[in-house]
Amino acid sequence: MEILVASGTGLLTAVGIYLMLRGRTFPVIVGLSFLSYAVNVFLFSMGRLAIDRPPIISPDAPGYTDPLPQALVLTAIVISFGMTALIVVLALRGFLETGSDKADLDASSVPDGPGRRAEGEAAPRGRP
Repeated sequence: MEILVASGTGLLTAVGIYLMLRGRTFPVIVGLSFLSYAVNVFLFSMGRLAIDRPPIISPDAPGYTDPLPQALVLTAIVISFGMTALIVVLALRGFLETGSDKADLDASSVPDGPGRRAEGEAAPRGRP
């Protein structure tokens, strides 16, 4: 069981890092999501993988599962959802401002201001 969880965490981390190194914003967002999933699985596995153990101490139970990692994972899920929503909005705003979803734009390809283009510059596809 432990080798399966460890290899799953490693695979999620590898996929997340690979996607974060891509040149477009959408794979970067998906890569960050995979990386947050890997951290969640890692935090969950830090609480020892015990099967059929209650998270509450009771006198008739032979043992219990530590509830702290479960609470940390639940909190991390909520925070990562909020951060993903923020990153999606920022990526959408960047796409609408520049007309491209490349993550590594240089200063010469950015318009002068919000929605403005330099004299003689053509409009990006899909924008007036």
